[in-house]
Amino acid sequence: MSIRPFAIHVPDEVLADLRERLARTRWPDQFADAGWDYGANLGYIRQLCDYWANGYDWRLHEGHLNRYPGFLADVDGVDIHFWHIESGKPGALPLLLIHGWPGSIFEFYFIIDRLVNPAAHGHTHADAFDLVIPALPGFGFGGKPRERGWGISRIAAAFHTLMTQELGYQRYGVQGGDWGGIISAKMASAYPGRVIGAHLNFLFVQPPPDLTDDDRQRIAERDAFQANETGYSLTQGTKPDSLTLAQSDSPAGLAAWVVEKFHTWGDVGEDIEKTFSKDVLLTNLMFYWAPNSIASAARIYYEARRDPAGFVYPKVEVPTGVAVFPREPWRVPRRWAEQRFNIVHWTEMPRGGHFAALEQPGLLAGDVIAFFRQLRGS
Repeated sequence: MSIRPFAIHVPDEVLADLRERLARTRWPDQFADAGWDYGANLGYIRQLCDYWANGYDWRLHEGHLNRYPGFLADVDGVDIHFWHIESGKPGALPLLLIHGWPGSIFEFYFIIDRLVNPAAHGHTHADAFDLVIPALPGFGFGGKPRERGWGISRIAAAFHTLMTQELGYQRYGVQGGDWGGIISAKMASAYPGRVIGAHLNFLFVQPPPDLTDDDRQRIAERDAFQANETGYSLTQGTKPDSLTLAQSDSPAGLAAWVVEKFHTWGDVGEDIEKTFSKDVLLTNLMFYWAPNSIASAARIYYEARRDPAGFVYPKVEVPTGVAVFPREPWRVPRRWAEQRFNIVHWTEMPRGGHFAALEQPGLLAGDVIAFFRQLRGS
C-alpha cells in the first residue's frame, strides 16, 4: 500500500509572501454602479483581500482542517490527498465525497460530523458513514499530474482504485456536486458491482427528444445562462495556462476569479456573506493559493473536453438519489434525469445553491442519510 499520513502545513514564508503580494496589488478601476455585472465586485474583493492580509488567521483554520486524519496515496502516478474519517460504528457505510471547481475538500468540512456521527444530529448510529474525501488530482495540497489525460474517466478510475485497492472497501457509495457529481456518475456507470448507490446534487444530462413547453422554456433559460455565465469554462477548457499564470502570481486576481463564482452560483441574495463568511471564502482560496494549484486544477476543464467517455455512457442502473437545490444554475427536471439514471430518490430542497455542502450542510446530510438508508445491506 502507498498510503502515508499527511497533515496540511503551509510554510511561514508562503504566508509572508502572500501578505506582501496582497499589499502590492495594482487595482483596476470599475464603474461605480458595476456591482457584480462585469464580473467580480472589486469593492468587495478589496475588502476581502484586506482581511486576508491583516485579519485572517490561517494557522487557526489549518489546525481545524488537521482535526481530520489526512493521507496521501500514490495512485496512477499522482499523490492523492484525502481525509479518511471512520465512524467506529458497526455497519458504517463507506462513502466517497467528491468536490468540484472552484471548491476543495473544505467544501465538506461542515457535513463531516453529521455523517460520521449522525446520532448527534437527530438520526441514529445505524445511519453512520465512514468517509473518504479526496482532493481531485491537481487540486489543493495533493500531487499534480505531470502528463496529459487526467480527464473524468481517469479520475474515476483513480478514485475507484483508492477505495478498493488502497483502502480495501468492497462496496461503497459516492456523492458529489459539480465535477464531483460528474465523476460520481461515471463511477456508478463504470463500477456497478462496487458502487452501492450514487447521491448527486449536480447532474449532467441533456433534454429528452419529446420536448414539452416546459422543456423548451428550461432549454431557453439554460442557453441564456450558458451564453452569459460560462466564459470561465471555455477559457479553462481551451487555454487554461494563459489565465492561470496571472492567478498564480496575484492572490487578488485569484480571489476575484473564484469568489465571483461563489456569488453567482450560490444562494446568496444581496449579501454573499449571509451564506459564505470571509473565513470560509479565504480558507477555500488557500487550497489554491498556498500549494500553487490553480493551474493544475483548472486543467480539469481542458482534459475533460478531450475525454468524451467521461460524459457519454449507458444509463446508470445503480440506484441514484438527487438533491435539487433551487439556486443550482444547472438543475434539471426529474424527467430529464430519468433518461440517464435509475432515480429512486428525488428531493426538491427549499433553499441552497451550487455549493450545497457549504451552504446547507444539514439539508444535504439529511438527504444523503435518507437515500442510503434504503440501500444499506443490499
